[in-house]
This record gives sequence, structure tokens and C-alpha cells, in this order.
Amino acid sequence: MSSPIPVLHQFSLQALNTFGIAATARTYLRVTKKEQLLGVYADGNWATLPKLVLGGGSNVLLTGDFDGLVLHIGLEGKELVGANEQHQFVRAAAGENWHAFVQWTVDQGLGGLENLSLIPGTVGAAPIQNIGAYGLEIKDVFHSVTVFDPATGETRVMDGAACRFAYRDSVFKHEGRDLIILDVTFALPKLWQPNLRYAELAAEPGMPAKPTPRQVADAVIAIRRRKLPDPAVIGNAGSFFKNPLVSGAQCAALLERFPNLVHHAQPDGSEKLAAGWLIDQCGWKGKSLGAAGVYPKQALVLVNNGGATGADVVALAKAIQADVQARYGVLLEPEPVFI
Repeated sequence: MSSPIPVLHQFSLQALNTFGIAATARTYLRVTKKEQLLGVYADGNWATLPKLVLGGGSNVLLTGDFDGLVLHIGLEGKELVGANEQHQFVRAAAGENWHAFVQWTVDQGLGGLENLSLIPGTVGAAPIQNIGAYGLEIKDVFHSVTVFDPATGETRVMDGAACRFAYRDSVFKHEGRDLIILDVTFALPKLWQPNLRYAELAAEPGMPAKPTPRQVADAVIAIRRRKLPDPAVIGNAGSFFKNPLVSGAQCAALLERFPNLVHHAQPDGSEKLAAGWLIDQCGWKGKSLGAAGVYPKQALVLVNNGGATGADVVALAKAIQADVQARYGVLLEPEPVFI
């Protein structure tokens, strides 16, 4: 297959997924300019080859080699792009490291993203998953996203309504799954107020009554470092399962049997259960199945204890799902995309 596009062949993906799973891509291209995407999709040589768009690799589980073209998004750049009476607008390219970008906004004196500090991955992946932590989700500070549509070869801007954000969900997981995110613009409040709705964050030692964005960011970083493994040390993809949503009636029935059930009422009357608590109650915290295991400090995190394959992680996840469903009648849904 001849092409002027500078692809690499039989490229190892082990360093490009935070689980550290050994897998190989048939062909690989690091995308540093939008024109490279245009070239790939305009070139008939590449039309029939399966394509995988990869960011920071923090929300994927590689279950085998990828017999196609991996487009590794490396677009860079971040800037203040304007303001109105209520908001400052900040734009970042899809390949920017998410945590580094959040810290940059805080260093600019801008509040709004600090609760999402230390989440692994890239800016471009953040809207896909509608990432969230400590009482904040991307949708709360989102303005717009620029996407490349392979079907038409065109670039367009989408607002929040078009992205159809929901809990750990967006249009990019459904009919918009083929769209490639190029950059994201955030609307950060000029009249910033600290978001300390999570008791754990408000109670962090040294947290003042009226903290700055930097103090909130530092507290979030400290908490996450205590609770979660560093992917550079222990392979993982952060929270492996979504917190399940159940009806109020189902939650009430569960509470009769399990009075200590951790649950959080939602505006629509449903209840969000704590997946980590359910897994812990089933005895999985700190346990392993082959080379894959459950992190001893946080049952929601599955880890690669060294040499785990994607199949090892899948087997562990299925065993956990079966135990939780048998005991609580709740099916846990994985967060990472299986590839």
C-alpha cells in the first residue's frame, strides 16, 4: 500500500494505553496537523482499512492487536479566545494532556476546571466520556467542540446541545462515534465559586472556608494520589465501571436488604449507586484473577499487576459483574472502550 502519508508499520501500542497492555497496530500515524486527517480520508488507499482514533489511551482496553490504522491524536495548543459578561472562553487542541491543561487554566487565574485535576487522558477525549469528578462534569463548563467528519471531509463546530451529554456519555459514543474531535472550548465563570459539594473535598486537611482555584486543585490532586494508582507505575484505566443508575423503587427494595447501601438521589428520581462499594461488598477489593487485579485502595479500579493481557482484564471484569449482579441484581457497565 503506497502512500505519501508517513505511517509506521507493526507499531507497539503498549506505551499508548494506560493499562500497559501489549498490543500492536498494523499501521500507525501520529496526527499533529488537521491536514493529515484530510489526507488519510481523501486517499482511497486507506478507505477500507479499519481506523482507531487514540488519545491518551486512558479509557481503552486493548483485547488484541489492531489490524488497521491507528490515528494517534497529537494536536497541540491552548489559548484564551474571548469573554462575555459571565464567562472567559478557553480553547485547547485535542492532543493536549488533560491534567496539564487544567493546571494551565488554574495558573492563568481561571477557576472552573480544578475539580477535574489529575484525570488521565487528553482534552479531546474529555467530552466523549463527559468526564466528571468531585461534583463537576465536562457539560457544566462546556462551550463547543470542533470536529472533523470523515464521512464528508468537513470540519464543523458543535454546541453542548448537539453533544447530548449524559452521565459518562455523549453523542460521540453513539451516532457521532466516527467524528474526530480537533479542539474543545470551555466557558469558565468570571464569578467563580468553589465547588465543594463532595464532603471528602470540603474536609481535606488545610482546605480554607473560601479556597482559591489552586487550593481546590491541590486538594483534588492530593485525594486522587492517595486513592488511585499512578498508571506510570501500575497499569490501569481509572474507574473501570460506571456508577449504576437504578429506579427509586429498586433502590428502596435494595435498602431493605442492605441498609448500608451507598446511594445518591438524582434530580429525575432515580438513584445512583456506588459501584466501588458494591464490588467491595462482594469481596473483590485487593483480589486478583491471573495477572489482572482489583486495586487494594479502591475497588472501582482494575489493575495490570504485570503482564496482563486484555483477555485477563475482561475475565476479571466479567467475574465481578457476575458477582454484583447475583447479589444486588445490578449489572455494572464498564467505562473503558474494549478494542
